[in-house]
Amino acid sequence: VQLQASGGGLVQAGGSLRLSCAASGTIFSIDTWGWYRQAPGGQRELVATITSGGTTDYADSVKGRFTISTDNAKNTVFLQMNSLKPEDTAVYLCNCYAKSRRWSTRNNYWGQGTQVTVSS
Repeated sequence: VQLQASGGGLVQAGGSLRLSCAASGTIFSIDTWGWYRQAPGGQRELVATITSGGTTDYADSVKGRFTISTDNAKNTVFLQMNSLKPEDTAVYLCNCYAKSRRWSTRNNYWGQGTQVTVSS
């Protein structure tokens, strides 16, 4: 399973961006998606998660501003980011727990990340 993230860029404070992450390869099922971020010199932090059943969870710092969603038919997860702040600047990475085949073990996969820069 390979993950490809896209949609990052430079935006002014108060603006919006929509990140996408598509999974490809041999995929039987994906049960949980997540978006993480890592700022320069900082630790990787969880931004949002969504389960196959649609249950979502968000970091307190992004609640009310970010929305995670999926297109299960396309094995893609999105992160709609509104009201962006300079402190949202980071590399955003997508993550999923997936099985490549019915009998496979459930493994954790990471995308390569996409840079989001919010100017003040």
